[in-house]
Amino acid sequence: MTTIQPPAGRLESAQGPVIDIRCDYLPPLGQALDVVDGGDRYVAVVYQHLDPGLVRAISLHATSGLRRGLPVYDSGAPLHVPVDKSCLGRMLNVFGAPLDGSPPLPSHTYRNILANPPALEETLPPNRIMETGIKVIDLLCPFVRGGKTGLFGGAGVGKTVLMMEFMHAVSESLQGVSVFAGVGERMREGHELWHEMQDAGVLSRALLVFGQMNESPGVRFHVGYTALTYAEYLRDSLETEVLFLMDNVFRFVQAGSEISGLLGRLPATVGYQPTLLTEVASLQERIISTRRGAVTAVEAVYVPADDMSDPAVAAILGHLDSVVILSRQQAAKGIYPAVDPLASTSRIMDHHVLGKQHYQVARAVREHLSRYRELEDIIAMLGIEELSAEDRLIVERARKLQRYLTQPFHVVADHSGVPGVRVPLGQTLADCDALMAGRHDQLNEDQCYMQGALPS
Repeated sequence: MTTIQPPAGRLESAQGPVIDIRCDYLPPLGQALDVVDGGDRYVAVVYQHLDPGLVRAISLHATSGLRRGLPVYDSGAPLHVPVDKSCLGRMLNVFGAPLDGSPPLPSHTYRNILANPPALEETLPPNRIMETGIKVIDLLCPFVRGGKTGLFGGAGVGKTVLMMEFMHAVSESLQGVSVFAGVGERMREGHELWHEMQDAGVLSRALLVFGQMNESPGVRFHVGYTALTYAEYLRDSLETEVLFLMDNVFRFVQAGSEISGLLGRLPATVGYQPTLLTEVASLQERIISTRRGAVTAVEAVYVPADDMSDPAVAAILGHLDSVVILSRQQAAKGIYPAVDPLASTSRIMDHHVLGKQHYQVARAVREHLSRYRELEDIIAMLGIEELSAEDRLIVERARKLQRYLTQPFHVVADHSGVPGVRVPLGQTLADCDALMAGRHDQLNEDQCYMQGALPS
């Protein structure tokens, strides 16, 4: 990155990632500035104008070693990254610099990471199902092709595993490219994902962008925008399907909350930043399909204390087309993936979009599982023998449906010892219809658990 001579100003103070710079002129908000200390360069983003000659910025590097009086140069642009088709198969950081030991990307073309969404007349509405081969999702909360899906759950219920399985499934069935945004990720998770994608042979069609957990909140806040910028570039240049995966959106919100507190803003509801809704919208509204290509997003969302009414969760929910709720109660029963079949929803659960058969089977499955949930307390207190013959039959079939909707995953086959399976949607519909019609009443529950398709 070239710098402008002479320096635009001098470093006046540094308090953690917050640095104040005395400038000869005021660089615009969002401008990227370079603090130079010998051969080291620290990038900072302007957030506030404190007086006619003083700006406050957030450093994207660790500030240990900085001292007052260091020269600060104006980069001449907002934070931007190099874009090139050779980015596929790479692992990059928030600046578009390599993390995989390979040469840097060619710097012929740059894109600002903070940009406006496409004009309304250029966008296309998402209205098609994206088949994943994961039974419970394809049946009850189908993903929208060109839309946004959220995987919601507390710690340890399987958000990351489900996302990795989705990547595996789509890489085999969809001839597109993937962009993965690791927001506040542990580097161990990055290494695992990198090697698993290499082993699966899908790395050449994917790009990984990581902002690690130990980095500045400015990095964790901006890394999602960097990954989205690459997804937009691939959509527009390759004119293809782009799968955008983000793990974890809640850490993006957390980073914004940290920055807000560092800048001295008063917190709003439940301690979140007053700009929560704007920040979430600025990211989500750019995930969109145009006439040149589609971006389909799958986002893992940590739910604090399993509270779906949390303001951050509510802000994210409003932008999604499909919602997959991962339940701790399901996981405790050994039901994996631990999807709550009654709480999970999709905007395209409509017979005009899904077709009559899919809609009717999904509705009947929900009715069976809902009736079983209503009767669980009675069964626990009095036993299943006290139910009517009709209710007993519904409960028996609902328990088989519940176990049928479990599935072994490819990405954990090495740990579980059970090979992963992918089930086409048509097979799932046929099996569920047969279970509810009583054509598999001779099977016991264990024969339905962690299987693919049922025997015909």
